[in-house]
Amino acid sequence: MMSDGRKLPAPIGTGPVLVTGGTGALGPGLVRGLTGAGFSVRVFARDLPSPGALPEDVELLIGDLGDREGLRKAVEGVKLVFHLAALLHIPNPAPELHSEYWRVNVEGTRSVVEECLAAGVERLVYFSTISVYGPTLPIEADEDTPPHPESIYAKTKLAGEDVVRAARNPRTGDPLGVVLRMAAIYGPRMKGNYPRLVKALSRGLFIPVGRGDNRRTLVHEEDAVRAAVLAGRHPRAPGRVYNVSDGEIHLLREIIAVICDVIGRRPPRLFLPARPARWLARGADGVAGLLGYSLNLTETIEKFVEDVAVRGERIRQELQFRPLYGLQEGWRQAVSAWQAEMPKVVIT
Repeated sequence: MMSDGRKLPAPIGTGPVLVTGGTGALGPGLVRGLTGAGFSVRVFARDLPSPGALPEDVELLIGDLGDREGLRKAVEGVKLVFHLAALLHIPNPAPELHSEYWRVNVEGTRSVVEECLAAGVERLVYFSTISVYGPTLPIEADEDTPPHPESIYAKTKLAGEDVVRAARNPRTGDPLGVVLRMAAIYGPRMKGNYPRLVKALSRGLFIPVGRGDNRRTLVHEEDAVRAAVLAGRHPRAPGRVYNVSDGEIHLLREIIAVICDVIGRRPPRLFLPARPARWLARGADGVAGLLGYSLNLTETIEKFVEDVAVRGERIRQELQFRPLYGLQEGWRQAVSAWQAEMPKVVIT
């Protein structure tokens, strides 16, 4: 039974499913996870995938979230939708980009939800982010912690959550959506700060800002996929919000130590005190601004020293999710894949 006394909905089977944004960083892994679980998959995305990224039998539709006719065609005949498509975080976005964040992440999500309801879709799994909590010091946030998003990305993802959580099946009254607040995802296909960190550490060019006592919450990309597939199938998931992580809260210096162990390097012995580093970054950003370009050093440092500690017990207790990758196993797998594909990126 559900908390309001209604019966649990039947679990989703293995019929056709839709993945929006299926050609992005996590999308191909999710598509392969779904096909491996027996689903037939349709992908709706703005961009063509790189060669070999998607299985050959996947149906691919190219379109934008603002294309209602394209969305209508995409949801036709499916009962389960995974909504990944979004405008992702970029450092210090220009003010004119803010309206694009709202168009894609909020109004685009609203369009997806409305077309799902009209087409009789039974469940929508919405990919959100633990960034909606903002910095968490001194607490450990969980799903009941009031969100305090700071970036335009986090604000619009939280607003998208509200759209999904308000949606109800017009026939049964059951919640349509499941919200997954993903921890920082790392793994072979991921781009961004963590691959750059590995590259810098491997070349001995990295000096930390601060002692590394700030907390981090991570999840390996394969575990993120497994959690999403589970949320798409489990009868208890609709209407719920779940933090998705590896089940641990790590200190940044511990993450750095594990990466260094994997790549065969000593952890950095020196560090820059945070306060002087902030002063230097602000000064450099100010000079760069006067010269007409942007360094974004201040935001880079703030992202490095921020404290993000988020608990993930709910998905473990309610859906019996068990992550397969701890730090050591996860980083060894990720670095091995990067070394195989790009031998010059990681030098041991």
